Amino acid sequence: MADVYDRWHLSRPPADAEPCKLHSSKTQTVYPSGEHGTGKRWQVRYRDLSGKQCKENFEKKTAAESRAAKVKAELDSGTFVNRELGKQKFKDVAERWQETAVHRERTETNVERALRLHIYPTFGNREIGRIQRADGQKWIKERSAVIAPSSFATPWNVCTSILKMAHQEGIIPKYPWEGLKPPEVFYPEIHPLHPEAVKALIVTASRRYRSLVRQAASTGLRQGELFGQEDEEPSELVMVKQQMVGPDKGVPYLGEPKTKQSHRGVPQGQSVVDEIARHRAEFPPQTVWIEDRTNPRKPVWRHARLLYTSETGGAIRRGSWAKVWARNVLRANAYLERIGSKVRVPEGTTLHDLRHFYASVLIKNGATPKQVQMRLGHAKPSITLNVYTHLWEAEEDRTADMMEAALNDVP
Repeated sequence: MADVYDRWHLSRPPADAEPCKLHSSKTQTVYPSGEHGTGKRWQVRYRDLSGKQCKENFEKKTAAESRAAKVKAELDSGTFVNRELGKQKFKDVAERWQETAVHRERTETNVERALRLHIYPTFGNREIGRIQRADGQKWIKERSAVIAPSSFATPWNVCTSILKMAHQEGIIPKYPWEGLKPPEVFYPEIHPLHPEAVKALIVTASRRYRSLVRQAASTGLRQGELFGQEDEEPSELVMVKQQMVGPDKGVPYLGEPKTKQSHRGVPQGQSVVDEIARHRAEFPPQTVWIEDRTNPRKPVWRHARLLYTSETGGAIRRGSWAKVWARNVLRANAYLERIGSKVRVPEGTTLHDLRHFYASVLIKNGATPKQVQMRLGHAKPSITLNVYTHLWEAEEDRTADMMEAALNDVP
């Protein structure tokens, strides 16, 4: 039930009350209250779905009656939302969401960056109940001019999750961005490195990191998976159990593999095993004191005997590796030029391109999308297809030959 009250006049005046000279008429006599002339005159009173008494004030009686009718309808249908809750700042709601949302370690860093750089500057100080569909459209347009669709995915997912939580908790009456979509992520075609370029990168790598580069090209392991390997007797199956995580700020630590599917065994050839054995003999694995967050609920500091370490004997950091890799690329191109090859290592090549090379070799030799997904540790086959579909399409179509082989003996 929602009722309209006149704040300026008494509903039950005492016998000796003086009539209001300003608002009394020939047909109605009213008596001033202690609040006469202060604030908005008309008040809607009701109890919300939890039983809490609520009051809203309006200048005009028609506005109060309209609000009372709307409140009554929402209370009757069970869809009522307290307006006061919608006045909360978006940032306050977001911080509560951040405290309760369960994320992987690396994801938490990405969420924090998304809020700080892309969401709070626009919505942080806005009342969450005033964020409308048009605000979402404008934000998508503005962010799309600044960052790529793939980079916008995290800010979009974070912001929409906060708004949906606000709706589910009764802070806002509905999710305001229903039907809005972020820009479609465009996956540029991967152009794998030429085998000669990969061989040059391996040959010219410094002796300390030659095994790492060779293993990267031969197994498709991610950079963090390579850096996070602990010393074991070399075998023809490398087990991915953890990765080295290098945060933007702070020191590296051991963390969970990127996805559940990233826990995997990857075959590696005897030549790779031999190269790792050489590396272990020439650069004995070092024991480092490092934080282990592979179990996020129970992070511990421990001694880890890392297979690959920096020149100072510590965990390899992303910043220092970038310099090592840049020098490797220069040496590789100088080597290719010296031997008269027309192949070059393209500008902007990273260690991750060896992962693409590995995938391309598997595809060229008949591996299925599922097999490639399992070897790379992608969360879903769709991710593998999004990145490498064009490589399968580029292969010669042998479907007719396959059918001929199956049915060529039909009489």
